[in-house]
Amino acid sequence: MATRRASAVWNGGLPQGSGSFKGESGVIEAPYSFGSRFADEGGTNPEELLAAAEAACFSMAFSGNLQRNGTPSESVQTSAACTVEKVENGFKITRMQLTVRARVPGIDNDKFQEIARTTKETCPVSVALGNVPMEIEATLESA
Repeated sequence: MATRRASAVWNGGLPQGSGSFKGESGVIEAPYSFGSRFADEGGTNPEELLAAAEAACFSMAFSGNLQRNGTPSESVQTSAACTVEKVENGFKITRMQLTVRARVPGIDNDKFQEIARTTKETCPVSVALGNVPMEIEATLESA
């Protein structure tokens, strides 16, 4: 099985400091700061990376589950919103909201929703984020 790596560095104190991360592939690399994570400052942050990982993983897993059902998708588009909030004396990721739109010929909405719920519970990134409440809104588009 594959093992993927990334690294990060942080310089300075928390509110004034800054950091950067990069993946071993070299495809992802960016700076981040307290302001890009907890305010509206430009730049990326760990929650954006988690949202991207969840959206990508879910889309692939959903496509696979639909194909195993005998109803391969024409397309799956997933958006994920990862929320971080101040909780007591620190911060916590409190929610991941998935919005999925898919074109899947030959499937009824009940089966589509069932497969979407199953995928939410079983895709590897969802499983890794198991203590984060995850909600899903799945829409079957006309093929």
